[in-house]
Amino acid sequence: MEIVIITGLSGSGKSKTIGILEDIGFFCVDNLPPKLISKFVQIGKASKGNLDRIAIVTDIRGGQMFSDIFEEIDCLEHDNVNYKILFLDANYEILKRRFSETRRKHPLIGIDNCFNVVDAIEKEKKLLYGVKSRADYVIDTSQLTNSQLKERISKLFLEKSKDVMIINFVSFGFKHGDITCADLVFDVRCLPNPYYIDSLRFKTGLDEEVRNYVISFDETKQLIKKLEDLIEFLIPLYIKEGKSQLTIAFGCTGGMHRSVTFAETFYRKFLKNDNKVSVSHRDINKK
Repeated sequence: MEIVIITGLSGSGKSKTIGILEDIGFFCVDNLPPKLISKFVQIGKASKGNLDRIAIVTDIRGGQMFSDIFEEIDCLEHDNVNYKILFLDANYEILKRRFSETRRKHPLIGIDNCFNVVDAIEKEKKLLYGVKSRADYVIDTSQLTNSQLKERISKLFLEKSKDVMIINFVSFGFKHGDITCADLVFDVRCLPNPYYIDSLRFKTGLDEEVRNYVISFDETKQLIKKLEDLIEFLIPLYIKEGKSQLTIAFGCTGGMHRSVTFAETFYRKFLKNDNKVSVSHRDINKK
């Protein structure tokens, strides 16, 4: 059996995620109290293969019952159940906007002195910190489109494999805030900035002219080689420790030129080596 436990912040995309998993063959259950997870797994085992891939959403909607999740995780490990935890995250501004657009009430509003969305999000982040730290996969959906989220989820779970690592290359701009879900962050602001070239200012690292400019410098070529060696050295070590997903972020000032060039460059390099990779650009459309 393959069990995926989906949890995360309210408004981060759990409903969309479970729909994606259902499309690729999972039997999905939404808003299941954690205490029932192990019982549902037993039902799956008794189904004689009819429920061999199960996705379960459990989150803060369960109220005080959500604290049972750690006991349930321990039970799954004790019973040698093949499970993964997928945690969905998003930043404050995106979550506030999503609740505003949908006009839905955050499940913590009115509880423990949470009287607005900001208070509720802050409290929920604290309550979920422990389970996030135990997650096998953490996906920040702040800047992901529905199709990008589907691609990420499909790459994680479409194939049955415990030994393959997913490598996510991400670009971002420091001026738009730090990135929260990266395992490795490399600051490439030390390199010449195409922003100061009039013909390149309003282009991005997806444009060949920008990439050629960034990579034309000897220090860029040396940095790419050194980082490639480092990442290739680290990947087997992460796999050995049981890590299934590695997110590598490159940051520049605005997240449009140098960081995008690096994310695209490394995505293409590691794609050639038959790795399972993805690339996304958090701030490429921000002015």
